Amino acid sequence: MTKPQPTSPNAAQMGPSVWAASDGRAGNAAQVRAIVQALGATERWMKVAHIHGTGHRDSPITLAPRPPWTWLPGGRWPMPQLALPKDQRALFTSPWPDLWIAAGRRSAPYTAAIRDMSGGKTFTVQILDPKSDPANYDLVVVPEHDELEGPNVIRTVGAPSYFAPEDIEQAGQAFADLADENARTCIVILGGDSKAHRFTEDAADRLAEDFQALAGAGWRLRITTSRRTPVPIIAKMRALADRIGARFWAGPEDGPNPYLAWLIYSDAAIVTEDSANMLSDAAWHSLPVHIAPLKGTSPKFDRLHDSLIRRGCARWFEGELERWQYPPLREAGRVADEIVEHLLARHPQPEMKSLDKGGDEDKVVLPDWMK
Repeated sequence: MTKPQPTSPNAAQMGPSVWAASDGRAGNAAQVRAIVQALGATERWMKVAHIHGTGHRDSPITLAPRPPWTWLPGGRWPMPQLALPKDQRALFTSPWPDLWIAAGRRSAPYTAAIRDMSGGKTFTVQILDPKSDPANYDLVVVPEHDELEGPNVIRTVGAPSYFAPEDIEQAGQAFADLADENARTCIVILGGDSKAHRFTEDAADRLAEDFQALAGAGWRLRITTSRRTPVPIIAKMRALADRIGARFWAGPEDGPNPYLAWLIYSDAAIVTEDSANMLSDAAWHSLPVHIAPLKGTSPKFDRLHDSLIRRGCARWFEGELERWQYPPLREAGRVADEIVEHLLARHPQPEMKSLDKGGDEDKVVLPDWMK
């Protein structure tokens, strides 16, 4: 949550206590962070601010289970805590949080364990298909393309992305000069090699030709790479940016990270097909998303792309940029709203008290937790 937090994990706080965990993969950690930030939005946080949680942890937990547990399918590993380094095992002690949110198959056994160890006190949320019975968790959040179903399963279009208003304002101010570049601006978000895709030299050459043509047609390009972008392709795109007058960012050596500002101040997006998070980030800002193909495919990613296209967020990139409008994709907010409803069912809000002893129902006082 984004509200004031206690200084120790045992202190009480205003609002529910939260533990956020992932299996260490950057994309999974980003999805956990998005939902936690969405819960911290003022309009949601005020609904649950009466909960006096204990055991809150400000820092996210990065779980690092070891073989032979990691060789086994997801689900309830035998004695899963023994799979963790000793310092991480020590995390699993009371006071238990009100809310546990985790992402990634290797975090799923710990989501189930927290639910059991807390005696059901902790509301557990597992993001992405846990490859085990959804009934082991209170809420399971999966993208449509995972095709998992169940009474406690929420299916999202793409990945849950979220950008806090204060972060947007800060980025907008830090890169205010971009606002002067009116119209015909496009953020280019390049991914890299993964299990399903490879960012080959041929794909890079094809994109470079398209980017040069777009620049010649008057488009201002803002090109950013990811952790998975191959080093030779980063070098190729950096040289291209210099030639065509595009902005380029690949790391701290290029200055402060402009990613959010480029999303704010762009009119369209080109995103490689390999990342649900990157595609969903652009769709959160309601940018026309042009999906750039790489080498390779998988049925899962085919379904991801189809879901974004059906939703009206995306089209395949074929060398030209189009403009269209659609409602922004705000799936992290939708998931956060569902979590709030569950928390309220467990922790009902206090009743508002009458201010006027004469029984004037139009006059009320705020409950203690809102004073």
